[in-house]
Amino acid sequence: MMSGQLILFDPQDTRSAAPSPCINVCQMDQRSGLCEGCQRDITEIVAWGSASESARRTIWRAINERRDALFDD
Repeated sequence: MMSGQLILFDPQDTRSAAPSPCINVCQMDQRSGLCEGCQRDITEIVAWGSASESARRTIWRAINERRDALFDD
């Protein structure tokens, strides 16, 4: 994967496993507390490695909601 390439994933699509949202742009935004690359908070980032598929899809739903809010403006 190329660094900085935004990953899109539909957590409702169960045909494949949830990919990591990490795009190797790992910098936390001081104001929002979210990674500027993947839009996860530190709790979600730490949990990802041991998260169940269901938990990963829940994280993806949160990411997609955050992205929708960012790009709606």
